[in-house]
Amino acid sequence: MYHFRSDDLTPVERYKLLSGSVIPRPIAWVMTKDIETLNLAPISFFQVASGLMPWLTLSVGYRNGKRKDTADNILTHEEAVVHLVDEDLVKQMNATAASLPHDQSELDLINLPLVPSQTVEVPGLKAAKIRFETKLYDYKLLKDPTGQPMSDFFFLEVTDMYFDESVLDPDKKYVDYHAFNPVARLAGPNYAMLGNEFELRRPL
Repeated sequence: MYHFRSDDLTPVERYKLLSGSVIPRPIAWVMTKDIETLNLAPISFFQVASGLMPWLTLSVGYRNGKRKDTADNILTHEEAVVHLVDEDLVKQMNATAASLPHDQSELDLINLPLVPSQTVEVPGLKAAKIRFETKLYDYKLLKDPTGQPMSDFFFLEVTDMYFDESVLDPDKKYVDYHAFNPVARLAGPNYAMLGNEFELRRPL
């Protein structure tokens, strides 16, 4: 059994070990905007935060010591549209991971139409089979041991949910994950889709 103390590892080593172990991770494809430019970026440090409240968590790391556009836009406008990624959109999602100038939109790299939102000003991607309109609920700046900003951690409250007819039973409110065929992040350039499944009943 290999054993490491976190303090003995470099930041890159810690990232490799954690992100390569906590897998698979869902991908949030997040649309935000500043005054004029729409920003679209995939974030894999993403999860449902509560079974009772409609909260999502999103951790957006700094790049070269600077806050990313996604985090800056959420802090400024306090809203975002979160799309979930399926097999049909994985190539477009990957294209939007490119590093672009602040005033250039990732939407210029892909050919996907937009659809208006109901509660937030940020539009959504029409092709996404699942998307959530969200508003900022809470926020925490995460710092490294030296006190330098490291990541922006958001609690986002879902105000509106959209599901393509092909992936939802509207009466039972069940998502058909086979029909959705979600893509998950592994480590490095590696991704995965649903594989072998099994069922376990909880003890009474």
